Amino acid sequence: MQSIVLLMWLALCTEQDIRERQIANVLTLGFATGALVWLFATGHTWIGAEASDAGWALAIVMLLTLPGYMLGRFGADDVKLMGALAVATSPQYVLGTFIGAGVSVVLWLMTRKRLWALLNPKVKRRLTALTEDMGDRQAFVPYVLTGFMLTAIWIQ
Repeated sequence: MQSIVLLMWLALCTEQDIRERQIANVLTLGFATGALVWLFATGHTWIGAEASDAGWALAIVMLLTLPGYMLGRFGADDVKLMGALAVATSPQYVLGTFIGAGVSVVLWLMTRKRLWALLNPKVKRRLTALTEDMGDRQAFVPYVLTGFMLTAIWIQ
């Protein structure tokens, strides 16, 4: 049940990231606040891990995202999203999500031309219209969603 709530939240963030290339603070900081309230009230994370695991997960997220943020590879909203995910889960989920996101990026880069050729023309027009104004900025959260789904399946 907890994973379903996290999946729904990530799906909302994915949709917004694809459309606007940013995520509203209400989604990231609001979820992080809720996860922290849950953590302090119950003594464990949303998925049931120990409170210390949330701290380790947050430390891992900061180690993996802050250098990318400083180099301009990650946006602040991506760092906030991953931080919120960290306080709601555990180091295993965070590392699995990063690994799954990396694998999904590589798979997408390898197969996107073949997949694009298979798409329905209406879908192609819609996707082209969505990405026209965005330039070279790529949405990161869809890969995070994929990585989290793979991790949730693997762990459970």
